[in-house]
Amino acid sequence: MFKHISILIGSLALATGIWACSDDNGGSGQQTPASIAASPEALTFGAEGGTASFSVKAGGEWDAATSDAWIKLAKSGTLSTNGTVEVTADANSSRTARTASITLLSGTARAKVTVTQDGKAPEPVNPNIEVPEGYELVWHDEFDGTSLPASEWKHEVQGPGWVNNELQTYVNGSVDGKPVTEVADGKLSINCFKHAGKIYSGRIYAMVNSGWKYGIFEARLKLPKGKGTWPAFWMMPVNNDFAANPWPRCGEIDIMEEVGYNPNYTSSSIHTESYNHVMGTQKTAERLTEGAQDDFHTYRLEWTEDYIRTYVDGQRLLSFPNDGKGNVATWPFNRAFYLILNLAWGGDWGGAQGVDESCLPATMEVDYVRVFQKIP
Repeated sequence: MFKHISILIGSLALATGIWACSDDNGGSGQQTPASIAASPEALTFGAEGGTASFSVKAGGEWDAATSDAWIKLAKSGTLSTNGTVEVTADANSSRTARTASITLLSGTARAKVTVTQDGKAPEPVNPNIEVPEGYELVWHDEFDGTSLPASEWKHEVQGPGWVNNELQTYVNGSVDGKPVTEVADGKLSINCFKHAGKIYSGRIYAMVNSGWKYGIFEARLKLPKGKGTWPAFWMMPVNNDFAANPWPRCGEIDIMEEVGYNPNYTSSSIHTESYNHVMGTQKTAERLTEGAQDDFHTYRLEWTEDYIRTYVDGQRLLSFPNDGKGNVATWPFNRAFYLILNLAWGGDWGGAQGVDESCLPATMEVDYVRVFQKIP
């Protein structure tokens, strides 16, 4: 009796073991191993960005993730063993290529898709534009159109006495149809004139909200004639809070200035908390530029973390080194500055010997403005 019972129990155990090992995969008794793969395993985008996709094959449910903010993922089919991932890449505004990684997960299995993107190509350069060695052209206006692009230039609007006791009113483009700035025949003209008993002129800013930190800044200018004129090509810091960081602590770079009562003598100056014209300590250099009011001449700033230098027609005028002390009072030039072109009338310097309204209208002509920065 005991023998029969033992045989029966053994048979039941064997049957139970066989049943327990059988499954929906034909009774093989083996679970599907965790696996995941992508095709292709790498994506490449141009600097302009765009969208591309890859397919996923997994052993079960899967997911995809990335920690790189410049790519976005759109996944489909994650609850099945086959799916796709659509990848959208933002435009790359940098000259430097970049790489991102996408991780695929299914159970314990992992796979990776690499995403690379080209850096922004240098802007095609007109063969007539001479690019300094080691630099690239990053912004310019040759004034070949019929107006100033609103996305790149901004007019100042201020009344007389706003700064330096100047006598002009700055307006946004024109007054009663008379332009203070006009673009024609490949040149920009900044006009100063008298209308209805007031003096009007133009003051414009290039890339006022972004500017540039370091580089070579160049303009080709023909200066106006007449006692009272005060043309300038210069720079001020971007987004400066003048309440917290007032002039001259904020810094100012004057690439070119001239006053009409001292014709053709062009100067460059640096203003800081320690060096400024209020204290009589500004760093200034002046030179006779023959024909500055009759012909076009080139005025250039070379600005690096180590020095500021200005040039007239390729000849150095001012050199101002960084003293390396990290003192904002002597070197506030470690942030982005924007470009300014204006034609003032009278004021503390322009009107120091009076003004002669018989010379109005007066015009400063600009052939081009160019900005170069070092190639990364």
